[in-house]
Amino acid sequence: MDFTSASHVYDLEQPRYSGAPVHPSHAPGLIYTLHRRHEQGASEARTSASGFVYMAEHSGTHIDGLCHQAEEMHLYGGQEVNPQVQTPAGFTALGVETIPPLIARGILLDVARYRAVQRIQEGNPITRADLEATAQSEGMAIGEGDIVLVRTGNGAIWHDATAYLRAGGMSADASSWLASLRVQAVGADNMAWDEVGVVDPDLNVSLPGHLILLVRHGIYIIENLNLEELARDRCYEFTFICLPLKIQGATGSPVRPIAVAPVS
Repeated sequence: MDFTSASHVYDLEQPRYSGAPVHPSHAPGLIYTLHRRHEQGASEARTSASGFVYMAEHSGTHIDGLCHQAEEMHLYGGQEVNPQVQTPAGFTALGVETIPPLIARGILLDVARYRAVQRIQEGNPITRADLEATAQSEGMAIGEGDIVLVRTGNGAIWHDATAYLRAGGMSADASSWLASLRVQAVGADNMAWDEVGVVDPDLNVSLPGHLILLVRHGIYIIENLNLEELARDRCYEFTFICLPLKIQGATGSPVRPIAVAPVS
């Protein structure tokens, strides 16, 4: 890969701040405070400031580790959730530190554009048929190991937390279809990939994509992406780069993913 001046780099992270949208389970999300400040009267000309970050691992733009979800008390690969695996200090298996650097072919499926709406709202799930039709309209063929990003259009309203939390998400059959293609990871510009608060009638669980992708297939989920610039430029294929932090035993990690594409 030749990342030269002939490439355009898209920053896919949303800004982090107190009051940003956050799933109710992970509120308040992020708090930042200064504990050292620049002050007059120091013993030398140089002064210093630094702070503390208090943050839920599943706030802001982040990736879900495979230990984040379980089915019948088993993680991906049949790993039983027991006191040796789930400890007070985190997980001893499938923690976020086991996620490798993600550098792969990325594909944007701009479902909001395909549906000709500004954004996908709650109660109107994105289905397998939507994903297939969007890929066909863009001329994109999804292959094994690809990373697929789905645009709902809600990334544009990140600064309106109330409206952002009413975003639509993927149906179970959309997640199952992507899993069948053996993608490496998926991501979207909404709170939880799935639609928050909706119970799938067949699986009888909320967040069915989390069960299908993380637990049954070992496919990572990246949430709260900013896909607006990619969509503006109709950049549907790119090199996707995402580097999770190695927080040992954690169930998720903040990330700053980027997309690198040739300048047209």
